[in-house]
Amino acid sequence: MRCYWDEEDTWFYFEVDAEGWVTRQVELEGPELIPVAAASLAEWQRARDAGHLDEYDSRFGVTAELPVSEWEGHDPEQLTFEEFEEAWACARRQIMSRLI
Repeated sequence: MRCYWDEEDTWFYFEVDAEGWVTRQVELEGPELIPVAAASLAEWQRARDAGHLDEYDSRFGVTAELPVSEWEGHDPEQLTFEEFEEAWACARRQIMSRLI
């Protein structure tokens, strides 16, 4: 699914599990759709367990902390798996290229 937040001119792309928890999240800002986050809950948990959470957060961001069923005031568009994967892959590539 994806949602647009006009106050920040940001598109949010979400992959959610069967219980509604966000497993991966992409954030694209501005008219250029610049990736500012491409976070995976599983990666975040591994980084936390390894003591590298600050590093992960600063590079990739975080996923939403509540399941989508508890969100207020959003009107998500449904995406196909392929549409999400395309946004995810592009965002990760761009974020990773900044680290070099």
